Amino acid sequence: MTSVSAEADTAALAMRASQPPVELVSGSNGGVERAFRAICLLAILLPLMLLVLLFGGALIEAIPRLSWDFLTSYPSRRAAAAGILPALVGSAGLMLLTAVMAIPVGLGAAIYLEEYAKPGKVTALIELNISNLAGVPSIIYGLLGLEVFVRVLNLGRSLIAGAATLALLLLPMVIMASREALRTVPRSLREACFALGADRWQTLRQVVLPMCMPGVLTGVILSLARAIGETAPLITIGALTYVAFLPDSIDSPFTALPIQIFNWVSRPQPEFHINAAAGIVVLLALMLMMNGAAIWLRTRLRRRIYW
Repeated sequence: MTSVSAEADTAALAMRASQPPVELVSGSNGGVERAFRAICLLAILLPLMLLVLLFGGALIEAIPRLSWDFLTSYPSRRAAAAGILPALVGSAGLMLLTAVMAIPVGLGAAIYLEEYAKPGKVTALIELNISNLAGVPSIIYGLLGLEVFVRVLNLGRSLIAGAATLALLLLPMVIMASREALRTVPRSLREACFALGADRWQTLRQVVLPMCMPGVLTGVILSLARAIGETAPLITIGALTYVAFLPDSIDSPFTALPIQIFNWVSRPQPEFHINAAAGIVVLLALMLMMNGAAIWLRTRLRRRIYW
């Protein structure tokens, strides 16, 4: 038996030695890889170049109007005296009320779906609807807000109606971002807490939520950065385009930066177009600040987490 196995091994080695070595075809594959890299690089550079051109053009046009007076003045029929103070205050109030309504509901829904809901047809249907709602055009939410909040609930064209409409727009994104953050916490940490005698609520409050909070905050801030630039839902519910006063309550009429920019762009005088460019620069600066705050919070909070 030993001699037979030795002969078999010798024959196998001889067959392997007789086969020609397999050579990797590097010529054509290398060309395809270089072409693919060039296409990917072009896909990155083209949007960045377009963004730089658009932002640079708006910035050059807006420089004559960018000043402290522009930020602290009220709208006016004279372009040289017009400012964006009511629009800034209205956008800040909208974001504050939207965050108050969207974050607790969205985070609670994400926690329930990830930690408490049992797999089944109902859960799958809810998850499918949330994913679909994240892709619905924003004007549809505006029509929904017009019917539900403005007419049925009789909130009128108020700040609270606009915030509630934007909260509906943000809810799917907040839920999805929060669920992804919850999934980053290893299952083993939950099981370790259960082994130490902690219940599910203690595990969530003391272990899971602190560890997933960087991802949750990043998703929330990025969602708010998208909401601050939304125009269609606010126009649909009837937000004002010319406001010469500051909103003093949640029931007050309001305007926002995108609507003020839309108002100036629609005017025929070129001076108002310069004001619109200045408003665009301010809005983009706010969005970049919010994105930067999201990155800073995520980096700072992740430093405190030790796995």
